[in-house]
This record gives sequence, structure tokens and C-alpha cells, in this order.
Amino acid sequence: MPIIKLEAAKVTPEQKEKLIADLTRVASEGLGVPEEFFYVLIKENELDNWGVGGKTLTKFMAEKQKNHK
Repeated sequence: MPIIKLEAAKVTPEQKEKLIADLTRVASEGLGVPEEFFYVLIKENELDNWGVGGKTLTKFMAEKQKNHK
């Protein structure tokens, strides 16, 4: 029973479905294990639970977006 775990920011239900299907397909092909044996866990994190460069990801992204305008 292979398990695929992915940590990400919030994702839509449609993105989750696509991720689960795509990750399962690629892992199945790469490992030679049938898709029905895979489990996929998507752990969603709030942006403020991530830090980049000593700042929350929310602040980091806001500053980056501001600098690219």
C-alpha cells in the first residue's frame, strides 16, 4: 500500500481530484504497482503556517507581488 503525501496551500476540490489522479498515475507507472493500491493524502496549510525568508508566506507573497508591479 504505497502512500503519497502532499503538503500545499489551500487547493480547490477540482485541483485535489486532478492531483490525486495525476500523482497516482505517475507513481503507478514509475513503481509498476497498480493504481488501486495507492493512497493519496493532501494536507492543506494556511499561508501563515509557512515561512519564507523569515516572513509568513502571506507577507512574502504580498511583498513579491508589490515589487513586480
